[in-house]
Amino acid sequence: MHVLSVSSLKGGVGKTTVALGLASAAFSQGLRTLVVDLDPQCDATTGLGAIGVFGETVADVLQNPRHSIVHRSIVSSTWTKLHPGTIDVMVGSPQTQAQDSPSPTIQEIWRLEVALAKVEREYDLVIIDTPPSINGLTRTAWVASDRVLIVSEPSLFSVVAADRTTHALDELRKGLTPRLETLGILINRFRPQSTEGDFRVNELREKYGNRILPQVVEERTVLQQAQGAGRPIHGWPGESAVEISQVFDRILEFVQQSLGQKSPSRIGKNNRKVMRLNRVLRGQTLDEVLKVEASEDAQTSVEGILGLGEDQN
Repeated sequence: MHVLSVSSLKGGVGKTTVALGLASAAFSQGLRTLVVDLDPQCDATTGLGAIGVFGETVADVLQNPRHSIVHRSIVSSTWTKLHPGTIDVMVGSPQTQAQDSPSPTIQEIWRLEVALAKVEREYDLVIIDTPPSINGLTRTAWVASDRVLIVSEPSLFSVVAADRTTHALDELRKGLTPRLETLGILINRFRPQSTEGDFRVNELREKYGNRILPQVVEERTVLQQAQGAGRPIHGWPGESAVEISQVFDRILEFVQQSLGQKSPSRIGKNNRKVMRLNRVLRGQTLDEVLKVEASEDAQTSVEGILGLGEDQN
């Protein structure tokens, strides 16, 4: 099972639309797909047709990731009425806002990873829709992820915000979860008839190079129509829907190439460092832990340069 977070520091860039577009591409290709809705606005849950009152949600999972709670928080999407397959959603809740602390503890930051470990054999791909912030919920998603896709509009200010996100991701990867990588920055809501849009995209590619994904998602009304109707873009009628579906297919292909064929274990060798921190520094905040790890890494580097080791006197 691979896990991809779809993130943005700036609201209104179409982050949830991208997450649902990728989920639609994965579902159409027969991948067993789970969408985790961490955004308190719960738009991904609605877009997947999961409407109603639910006994457990992702908010309950983040409080107590027991096996029974995790499974009861996951429901099947109405997308399966179009054709058979697996497309589920871990139901979002406005109550997750209360858990979006700017200083989460290491124990809190680890809970989604623990929860996903309980369903790792049931899915091929997990897509996490994160809030438009860099607080506890987003970093909880990143700790549980293999890759993070950053969504931005074709404006310099939006991608500068995305640049800050990549620095935060690098810090988290070095200090806590080595498997985490930034997939890149996806330009969304591009207007092809806009001279300003063309200029900004070219400017961004010159500035950020291959950090900008080769695919660009155009502004299309069919995306909002499909999302509002609770249907996948791959099942929406019309030539425009077909064209945008093919774009998401190419983005998913890019994701799969980055992830490779091997599925990492949710709680395996790569996470021993995190499990140690979870035991030893249970009450510490994530920022405190990252400072400790950065300090220890710096000390290790100095010892290596000086030729010092544990066995030397």
